[in-house]
Formats: sequence, C-alpha cells, structure tokens
Amino acid sequence: MERLTSHRDFVTVLKRRRKVSDHDIVVHYLVRDDSHSCAQLGAISTPNAQSVETAGRTDSTGSTLGTPSHRRLGLAVSKSVGHAVTRNKVKRRFRVLARNHEQVLPEHCDIVMRAKPSAAHAPFESLDRQVERLFASVGARAAQGK
Repeated sequence: MERLTSHRDFVTVLKRRRKVSDHDIVVHYLVRDDSHSCAQLGAISTPNAQSVETAGRTDSTGSTLGTPSHRRLGLAVSKSVGHAVTRNKVKRRFRVLARNHEQVLPEHCDIVMRAKPSAAHAPFESLDRQVERLFASVGARAAQGK
C-alpha cells in the first residue's frame, strides 16, 4: 500500500465526505477514476511503459508524474490522541492493520484513517476488528457506487 504524501491528496479525500466510522477510527475514502484524475492532477499521460512505472511518484520539483495505480493510505492522528510517543504507536498500528486488510479495498482507492482519542488505549485486537469491518464497508460501498 502506497502513502498519501501531498496535502492536496489529503484534502481531496477529506472534502469528498465519504466516510465510515467505528468506535476508535474514522475512515475517509475516495475511489479514483484514473481517466479523470490524470486531467485533474495535470499529469502527462503518454502511452509508453515508463509512464506506468512512474505512476504516483514525484520528480525533483515535487510534482506528480502520473496517477498512482494502487491503493494509497494517509494517516491523521491529532494531538488529542496523546503525546508524540502515543501518536506514533497508533500510526504504526494503523499501518500494520491497513496492510493486513487492504485486499478488501477496491483498486485505485485513497484512504485516510483518522484516529479518535480513544484509539490510543484500544487493544490491538479491537482495532483489528474495526479496520476489518470498516474496510469491508468501504469495499461494499464502492461496489455499489456510493
């Protein structure tokens, strides 16, 4: 699973207002339509193989070389969750859980996982069940076109 790195990508996902939530986690999602996102990002679409290989990567100026072809994950863990050590622990857990359950997400999907303050004290097994349910819900909603 690739990372959402630019502020623009985070804002795009969050502005779409498509989300599912559980006790400790909120998942904002956006299923990208690559035929339209190339034009939106100002990417150059060339029919050669190199454009596919460089999809989602940035050049030396920081601009996107193409649209990513995989699922991307962004994490939002605010200071209300805890101090830096606690926030980093929550982020590490979210990365592992997202990697474990990413197969249920549709291709070309951007996900922003936002931690609620209660996520800092939640057991790993509880977070695992929540991510499994939330990602399955995102997959089902995306299949329905919602």
